Amino acid sequence: MAELKLKVSPDVKEEIDKHSDVEWSEIFEKAVKHELEERNKRQLLLFALDKVLGQSKLTEKDALELGEKVKEGMWKRFQSEGW
Repeated sequence: MAELKLKVSPDVKEEIDKHSDVEWSEIFEKAVKHELEERNKRQLLLFALDKVLGQSKLTEKDALELGEKVKEGMWKRFQSEGW
């Protein structure tokens, strides 16, 4: 298994030292894996959006106008529901 050296603030180190029963390497590995999975998901989403939106004929101006209409509609809906 590869070895990795981490830098943490002194207060974090102090807290870690209080819990010698915890397998910190497992905790860090799980956290890193989770972060990598999230980054991969975002990359896939951005790739998919780029494919879909890359062929769009909607201009930036059109998108902004559409966004304003959506916001206005949502605002009216929330007001009618008593928000």
